[in-house]
Order: sequence, then C-alpha cells, then structure tokens
Amino acid sequence: MPHLVILYTPNLEPETDMTALCRTLADAMLSVRDEAGAQVFPTGGTRVLAYPATHFAVADGSGDHAFCWFNLRMGRGRSEATQRAAGQALADAAKRHFAPVLARRPVGLTLQVDVGDEVFDAKFGNLHPLFAKG
Repeated sequence: MPHLVILYTPNLEPETDMTALCRTLADAMLSVRDEAGAQVFPTGGTRVLAYPATHFAVADGSGDHAFCWFNLRMGRGRSEATQRAAGQALADAAKRHFAPVLARRPVGLTLQVDVGDEVFDAKFGNLHPLFAKG
C-alpha cells in the first residue's frame, strides 16, 4: 500500500485523459517526502487505479454535471504532517490536471486520505524487488 482509487463519472472521459491523470498522481505520490526527507511511498507499492461509474446521478440533474472522487489509502506509521503533505500533493496535482475542464464545466472533486487499521495485511508477488535499492 499506498493505493489511490479514483471513481469518476464517465462524462469526464471525452474531456480529459484519465490515464495521464493516473500517471500524474502516481508521480505526485512518489515525490512526497517525510520530515527526514525520505521517500514516503515505495515505488513498487504505489498504485493508482481509476474506474468510471457505470451509473450515476450528480446534483439535481439540471445539467451534465461531473464528479471525481480520489481516495488514498495508506498504511499506518506515517506522521499526520506526512499524511497531510501526501493529500496536498495529490490535490495540487489533480487541480492542475483538471484546470482546463473546470474552466469549461462544473465538476465536483473530492480527495480523501485514509490510514489503514488492518486486521490482516499480506503483501506478496514479485513487483517490489524490481525497485529494491542496493
């Protein structure tokens, strides 16, 4: 973990590149540093996944309104300042990405950061060793 999940109304797809947004947000996550200057999120564990909602209703139905929800889930052990810095880095990157769309149409954007209180947390596979240093 960390995982950033994006849930969005599909009426955004013709107006913005969601794959580019995922890459932008992953890069933002990888740029976050803690108080000691260490990279907060492991490269091999950083994932951004975006899903269009098959069915949706936004606001009062008076227009073709759009919405995008970002949920960052990270494991415990990071300071509150680091958690806030991660959220702010993502919010800033999302605002830059969506600026052209926001200039043309109403879009609701929400970003939330959750810290895990896992009962069970198994990590396995062969992705992390690709990014091991040393």
